[in-house]
Amino acid sequence: MTQNNDPHDGGMKVRREVLGDAYVDAAVEKTTPFTEDFQDFITRYAWGEVWARPGLDRKTRSVVTLTALMARGHHEELATHVEGALRNGLTEDEIKEVFLQGAIYCGVPAANSAFAVARQVLGNR
Repeated sequence: MTQNNDPHDGGMKVRREVLGDAYVDAAVEKTTPFTEDFQDFITRYAWGEVWARPGLDRKTRSVVTLTALMARGHHEELATHVEGALRNGLTEDEIKEVFLQGAIYCGVPAANSAFAVARQVLGNR
């Protein structure tokens, strides 16, 4: 496999484009021997294989990701992906609509928490 086709390299490029250099640099800096395999795994597979697939655009992938994180209550990741969704072209109004739609299928408490997380992220911009 050539360097240009390495899922880790491609994944790191996508990861940086979606999450931003500061976030990725901090994650990489915190990598330890215990977590290095996991960091490699998510860079290769989540970012290099799935996020890089041509079947959905990044804006749509962000909608799916926000909904899944809201449904599962993964608030720290949700905050990170609200930022990523903005980078991927979602507007604040579109993020609001994702959470309103999610309230119906994921539950009002999940949406309430998602709105609180997003309000904090959007307020810090």
